[in-house]
Amino acid sequence: MKNIAVILSGSGVFDGSEIYESVLTFLRLEHHGVRYQCFAPNIEQLHVINHLTGEVAAGEKRNVLVEAARLARGEVKDLAAADADAFDALIIPGGFGAAKNLSDFAVNGPECTINEDLLRFAHAIRQAGKPVGLICIAPAMTPKLLGTGIRCTIGTDEGVAGAINHMGGEHVNCPVDQIVVDDQHNVISTPAYMLAGSISEAASGINRLVDEVIKRA
Repeated sequence: MKNIAVILSGSGVFDGSEIYESVLTFLRLEHHGVRYQCFAPNIEQLHVINHLTGEVAAGEKRNVLVEAARLARGEVKDLAAADADAFDALIIPGGFGAAKNLSDFAVNGPECTINEDLLRFAHAIRQAGKPVGLICIAPAMTPKLLGTGIRCTIGTDEGVAGAINHMGGEHVNCPVDQIVVDDQHNVISTPAYMLAGSISEAASGINRLVDEVIKRA
């Protein structure tokens, strides 16, 4: 049975993993009878956002792994312990946590750095020729995470697309219900809530992405 690693960045669109995108990924994997294991870095979040007001919750601190456990119903492991040899593919859902906790793209843009545990794991997956699926804002990490010259999409946002190109990636505009596949590098991406106006719109592209990752795994 295929086994896929899903890397989370907390819980909640504004400071962690996008919940709908994550759950849609889990659901599609289960529809295919594929095993998956969630991971998250055991680090402090960049900050905590009050999702009711959209404002930073002053003085509040949360741990990315602990918050990801909410989303994964407790079934999540420390990313530092992840062994790429045990998995056939990697998927990273979106949410601002990908740009705030897995990387510092939200703060530093094209000068961003990637979490060291994620970098190690993703490099091992990539070196083994295994597929990587990136959802929503997560593809913004592509050039720093997987290497330059890789085709990917975050939809049509000119600012983020420009940052990807500046880092050495190749951004491709893409509608919400489609995916961009880089055959050479085995990387699949989809815009999801970078463009989606509803959970069903997000699902249209995420389902295609998961299907393609599984086909290639």
